[in-house]
Amino acid sequence: MLNSIFISDLHGSVSRYEKLFTYIKNHKPDVLFLGGDLLSAGSGYYNGSINKRQNFLTEYFVKQFSKLKNELAENYPRVILILGNDDARINEQHILDGEEIGLWNYINQKSVQIEEFKIYGYNFVPPTPFQLKDWEKYDVSRYVDTGCISPEAGKRTVAVDKSEIKFSTIKDDLKKLYDGHTLDKSIFLFHSPPHKTKLDRAALDGKTIDHVSVDVNVGSIAIRRFIEKRQPMLTLHGHIHESSALTGCWQDKIGKTICFNAAILGSKLSIIKFNLNSIEHAERIVI
Repeated sequence: MLNSIFISDLHGSVSRYEKLFTYIKNHKPDVLFLGGDLLSAGSGYYNGSINKRQNFLTEYFVKQFSKLKNELAENYPRVILILGNDDARINEQHILDGEEIGLWNYINQKSVQIEEFKIYGYNFVPPTPFQLKDWEKYDVSRYVDTGCISPEAGKRTVAVDKSEIKFSTIKDDLKKLYDGHTLDKSIFLFHSPPHKTKLDRAALDGKTIDHVSVDVNVGSIAIRRFIEKRQPMLTLHGHIHESSALTGCWQDKIGKTICFNAAILGSKLSIIKFNLNSIEHAERIVI
C-alpha cells in the first residue's frame, strides 16, 4: 500500500522520538521519511535519571531503531533519511554504519527505489546565521543573505577542501543529483524548503541589520528553481520550524509538484501521513 509518514527536525528530543516509535508500533507505516536535524546539539543528550551525558546517536538513536526493528520484524518500515544543518557531520559515519546493518537508507546526494517510486535526498541548506557549517553551501552564487554567515566562515566538524567550500553550490549539486529520469514518480527529501513559499517563512518581520531589511523567506532559490523546472511528484522539507504557524500551511504547490514541511514550533511531534499513490490526500497529525 505504501502508506508513509514524514517527520523532520526532532533535534534529539527523546519525548518526540518516543511518540514516533509508539505511533509506528500502533499504525505500522510502510515507509518512514526523516528529513534531517535528527540529532541533539553537540551529539549528546541529558538523561536526568542518571545525571550524565550520553551519546545520543549511538546510545539512543541507533539502539532504539534496532529495538523497533526487532519488535516489528516484517512490519518494520522502510526508513529513508537525510541529515540537516544542526547534525554534526562528524557523526555521519554512525549513520552509514546504521545503513550497513539494515536500519535505514541514508540518501544524501543519491537515490533509492521503492517499487515504482524513486527517492532522492539532499542534506545541504543555504547559509544561515548559525556557526555550524557542515551542511551549508552557497545557494545559486556566493551571495549571503543579510544576517547570515558565509560557508567560508563558521565551524566544521569535518575538514572540507577550501576550494569546494568556496565554489560549490546547491544549484550545481542538484544538477549532479538529477540523473535524467522522468520525475513524475519521484520524491525529493530536502532539509531546506524552496524559497518564497508557504514553507520557508521565518519570524524575521521588521528585522534589519545595518539598516538593511532581512528577508523573511529563507528557503533555497536553487531548490525552488529545480522544482519549477523538473516538476517531481513530491518534495519533503523541514528546517523552518515556525513557517507553518506563520502561514497556516504545512503544504504548498509549485506547478504540479506537491511540497510538504514537517517542521513545527514547540515540543509536539508533527507527523505528515500520506500514501505514495494518493499524496493529494495527505494529512498532518500533531501529537
